[in-house]
Amino acid sequence: MAKIEEVKLVDDLDGGQADETVRFTWDGKPREIDLSAEHAARFREALAPYVEASRRVVGPAPAKRSAGSGSRASSADREHNRAVREWAQHNGFEVGDRGRIPADVLDAYSRRAA
Repeated sequence: MAKIEEVKLVDDLDGGQADETVRFTWDGKPREIDLSAEHAARFREALAPYVEASRRVVGPAPAKRSAGSGSRASSADREHNRAVREWAQHNGFEVGDRGRIPADVLDAYSRRAA
C-alpha cells in the first residue's frame, strides 16, 4: 500500500502559510524559522546592514563551553520534548515521534496551565 504524507509549513510569526525555512546562526547557535515570502524578505532586509558590515569567518567557529554545560541541558530538552509530544498526542495534535515540534503545539502546551 502506498502512503503519501503532506508537510505544510506554518509561518512561525503569524500562523499563516510559510513558503520557506530560513536558517541562521545567532550567538554561535544554529536557528531556523518558517516564514512566508514577505516575512523572509523583511527578515533579510532587517539584517542586511549588519551582514554587509560584518566579516566572513573562515574555518570552524571556536567552541564556547562553560563548566557544567553539555549533556544536562540536552537531556532536559529531550525530557521536555517527550512531555510535549505525549501531551499533544493525548490532546488531538498530530506530532511525530522525532523532529521539530510545530509552533502551534508548543504554544498550546505552554498555555495548557494558564
